[in-house]
Amino acid sequence: MKKIRWGLLSTARINRRLIPAIRESERGELVAVASRSLASAEAYAKEWDIPVAFASYEEMLASDAIDAVYIPLPNHLHAEWTIKALDAGKHVLCEKPFALTVADVDMMVAAAERTGNVLMEAFMYRHHPQTLKIKELLEAGAIGDIKLVRAHFSFPLEDDGNIRLHPDKGGGALWDVGCYPMSIAQYIAGGAPIEIAAQQVTDANGIDRTFTAQMRYPNGILAQISCSFEMQFCTTLEIQGSKGRLMCEWPFVGIHENDGPHITIIGEDRIPQTIMYDGHAEYLYLGQIKNMHAAILEDAPLRVTHAETRSHVETLVRLYGAVKS
Repeated sequence: MKKIRWGLLSTARINRRLIPAIRESERGELVAVASRSLASAEAYAKEWDIPVAFASYEEMLASDAIDAVYIPLPNHLHAEWTIKALDAGKHVLCEKPFALTVADVDMMVAAAERTGNVLMEAFMYRHHPQTLKIKELLEAGAIGDIKLVRAHFSFPLEDDGNIRLHPDKGGGALWDVGCYPMSIAQYIAGGAPIEIAAQQVTDANGIDRTFTAQMRYPNGILAQISCSFEMQFCTTLEIQGSKGRLMCEWPFVGIHENDGPHITIIGEDRIPQTIMYDGHAEYLYLGQIKNMHAAILEDAPLRVTHAETRSHVETLVRLYGAVKS
């Protein structure tokens, strides 16, 4: 069985979620990590039992030891290193938000098309059975015609030096966690909104600590999304339909130590029906790794398409613009 050899482009904290997923997959193996210094790369490789450590990102991309890279770099570096990786002949899984401008998205996608390498935005929840079931239920008319989507993601960020709060590095609650409610609203509504309105609470550096928005879609669906660095950890999804409502308390992370992922539907009979899912963290991230492998080895379609990714970034940019106008 051919295996895809993965390299991690940096020692970012989020790697701890992807590493078990790569190792759990049947057609992937983690072989390398790169950092800005050899000492840092070697220490990380030792900690996570990774065979090869590279002293620079360029060195790893030039190596024949890897086939695909995961890019968890700060937001403002996604476009630059994605394009470099694709041009070096590597397949790329790039963390969300994919880029900070639509122009960058277009250049990244053009690089993938030019090189023939696979490129996908890392929205891991889109691959989880819970998300797929939500879509299935909605398309089957479980709550009638969809009227309203409400989605929220927040966690307290108290470290003022955190990179998520740097204006020049793509910082902000909307870029970091608000992209999840925005993306699931577009997934459910079937495309980008035609009308938007937004409000934010910013800090002294102009970074949005809390962001809320309302959107209207061509098919008449409305969405209300919110995100924050000033509230306790919370992820929620509620979808109101003409014949009932669907609720999900863990739509994006798929895991909680006291309350596993589940969907609750309340139909016309007003009797709640609950569907439970296995939501351990490795499984959550495993889906996107499997999709990458299938796309690379079998030319299977990406679950998060380039068109969707472009729409994600375009909507985020529009939302930020809506509060600045």
